[in-house]
Amino acid sequence: MTFSVAARLAYEVRDRTVFILNIEAAALRNQKILAETLDLSPAVAVDRFETEGGTRLVRAIVEPGTFTVAYDATVELAMHEADPAQVRETPVAELPLEVMTFLNPSRYCQSDRLARFAYREFGDLPGGHSRVTAICNWIYENVDYVSGSTSSETSAYDIMVQRAGVCRDFAHLGIAFCRALGIPARFASAYAWQLDPPDFHAVFECYLDGAWYLFDPTRKAALQGLVRIGVGHDAADAAFATIYGNAEMTGMEVSIAAREEAEGEVPTVKAVGIA
Repeated sequence: MTFSVAARLAYEVRDRTVFILNIEAAALRNQKILAETLDLSPAVAVDRFETEGGTRLVRAIVEPGTFTVAYDATVELAMHEADPAQVRETPVAELPLEVMTFLNPSRYCQSDRLARFAYREFGDLPGGHSRVTAICNWIYENVDYVSGSTSSETSAYDIMVQRAGVCRDFAHLGIAFCRALGIPARFASAYAWQLDPPDFHAVFECYLDGAWYLFDPTRKAALQGLVRIGVGHDAADAAFATIYGNAEMTGMEVSIAAREEAEGEVPTVKAVGIA
């Protein structure tokens, strides 16, 4: 499918400020960027960097005043799909070295502190895609989705206590449980088709059977309609804007639309991955 995505950000900059923007569609094998524009007002010079995971970062240095960002892109997705029952867990001894880091605890995903619970709740389940699905089911059934219930400081361990959060928190908890069980997992931000209301969305990916597979414990968006933006160990690595200076956000709009949307189309029960 082909999607049109857009993001509009507005800030009031009070002092000279450095912005690290992470809103462009990622450069991935299964995600072809057909066209895109990034307009900054006022126009400033930018530096660009692309990570090994396809995340595309833009750095801009902005003087005091009003600063706006407008991104538009047309993206074609060709997701890898597989039978979930055939997607096994990759033994740690067989993991690529570059994947091993996604087994470690991180700031928002304290897998070491949640390991006892994870083993008790999920340790005896058959390994593979089905076990990660069981983790997502548990989160969906035991954690309430409540807008505004958490902050940028809330971690997976906090969510286990308060049992309420938003997509970012659901993803962090899923990542922590998976890492505790020896399954590499990473945070992913995305433009999410069918998400209501539209916003930047957080999901997570697990490395299973030689590929990264997508999971969304919120069940609020279609996996086949996730235009990925950035990945990282947790949300700290994938924020849509990281600001070094003094600036206040005054507006944000995010949108995604399918160019060839089939009437009544819904997510299937296939394993969806980026291969």
